[in-house]
Amino acid sequence: MDNFVVSARKYRPVTFDSVVGQKAITSTLQNAIRTNTLAQAFLFCGPRGVGKTTCARIMAKTINCMNPTAEMEACNECESCRSFNNSNSFNIYELDAASNNSVDNIRDLVDQVRIPPQIGKYKVYIIDEVHMLSSNAFNAFLKTLEEPPAYAKFILATTEKHKIIPTILSRCQIYDFKRITTDDISKHLQNVALKEGIIAEEEALDVVAQKADGALRDALSIFDQMVSFSGRNITYKDVINNLNVLDYEYYFRAVDYILAKDTNSILLLLNEVVEKGFDIHYFIQGLSTHLRNILLGKDARLIELMEVSRQLKTRYSEQAQKCSQYFILKSLDLANQCDLNFKNSNNKRLHLEICLMKMCYVEGQQANKTVSQQMVNPVAQPQMPQRSQQPQMPQQPQMPQQPQAPQQPQMSQMPQQPQQPQQPQMAQISQQPQQPQQPQMAQISQMPQQPQQPQQPQTTTVRGRMNRPGTISITADEPKKEKVVEEVWNNDFTQEQLNKAWNDFIVSYQQTSPVFIAGIKNAEPRANGKSEIIFKIDNILVVKDVNNMQALHEFLKKALHNNQFVLREEVLERPREVVLYTDKQKFEKMANDNPSLFDIKESLNLELNV
Repeated sequence: MDNFVVSARKYRPVTFDSVVGQKAITSTLQNAIRTNTLAQAFLFCGPRGVGKTTCARIMAKTINCMNPTAEMEACNECESCRSFNNSNSFNIYELDAASNNSVDNIRDLVDQVRIPPQIGKYKVYIIDEVHMLSSNAFNAFLKTLEEPPAYAKFILATTEKHKIIPTILSRCQIYDFKRITTDDISKHLQNVALKEGIIAEEEALDVVAQKADGALRDALSIFDQMVSFSGRNITYKDVINNLNVLDYEYYFRAVDYILAKDTNSILLLLNEVVEKGFDIHYFIQGLSTHLRNILLGKDARLIELMEVSRQLKTRYSEQAQKCSQYFILKSLDLANQCDLNFKNSNNKRLHLEICLMKMCYVEGQQANKTVSQQMVNPVAQPQMPQRSQQPQMPQQPQMPQQPQAPQQPQMSQMPQQPQQPQQPQMAQISQQPQQPQQPQMAQISQMPQQPQQPQQPQTTTVRGRMNRPGTISITADEPKKEKVVEEVWNNDFTQEQLNKAWNDFIVSYQQTSPVFIAGIKNAEPRANGKSEIIFKIDNILVVKDVNNMQALHEFLKKALHNNQFVLREEVLERPREVVLYTDKQKFEKMANDNPSLFDIKESLNLELNV
């Protein structure tokens, strides 16, 4: 039985043209080879599985080819190409920096650089995962990397460019490899399936490409896994079952239930997802992606941004026509908030269910918001028909005397006045007859007067926040309250009256503010004339209690019948207490109080521990 070779190795690109999804980089390298403007060092960086090492090998093979093609591809016939294909070329060295990251490994590489190539033009050194080199190894590599022999070329590959020291970066030409798109991976998998004689559905390969997340090597590995699972026929159902991927049908059904405000069905759908073993966090993430695709489906120019098959793009566009822009954006916001707060929730399933039920009433919220704006903002209401802009002609006859609404026929005969800003009214207030004191009504006296109807009181219903431009205030006609001027009290008071008022305040507020009372209980207030009362405190926080200080001030004003004085505090500094820590300090303190202790210490020849 032949040894099985995985597709990632079997279908590894061997020419620049066969590299998938990196056309800009391969074209640049081919032009550099054609014009003989190759740098001494290259740095290939990017995520895994995008072709960094593959391009390094193709480049090393091509620059040593003796008969390159017009497109700067290796001929695969010369001695250098044959030795490279047989993996016995002495001009190409590959070093894994993950396991050879010491200074000694770099010294061995530098010693090899001194030996010129035996066959071909260049000796190429490919160092993979170069960011794993130690700092000393990087420093030992600097001189050789900057000024190597003319026949030496270095190609460094890494997935973490930020870990490479700047002195290395400055000596290399840097090529950033991008993630391979889902379409490119799907097309490559179709070619592989065709060569292997495997029947694969396009939707199934799209799911494999999405699962690979931009890495072609991962996509080929998943493809081999699916071949082992399904045999020679790969279907969409087999892929989602084997890869534990949630079917997109669940998301289409979920959005349909949300649009229909069917909360029962959406909860049953979530329960079905849970019973199939899927993580509900994965469900909300997939629903967010689904809503994003619906948003893209609203505009034909954005449909190509979806990383799905052509059939799914059509379905997304159809469902997007059922959804309003407000619904999509609001639902995306709810899904995003649910995703952000998911880890902090104790009941994660309830957290997700609440989010889904909120989505069911997004459209209703928009309708209520529109009605509320129309009630509050008169600009949003339909305007009444405009009055006639033409002045009355002299020969125009008077209007017939018919019982009609007095306002509409009369206004057509009035000369046009500058239009006043429309006042917000409700319940068709604008259709009532205007008041006789307006100047426009002066010309109406020539008309036969209609019996005047008793004016009904206007009823105004206002919803929303008041005092906003374009709203009605129900307190607009209320008279403004006049400012009350405090009466001046300026009676003389004695120190005894001050002490009595101070103590009365302490007694009355003892239960209400015990902490504040404790701070002013020993304040010793004294009067400095009639304009100032000075009191002593030992804690500045007392006067920062604004409410209690104001209560004290008001109490003293009433008790002394004087409201022209101010309270001024004097903060007393507390004596700093000396804390005795050592035995020597304690003994000296006691001996100062009782000098005979020194005699006892000397007579007994005692020593103190310092």
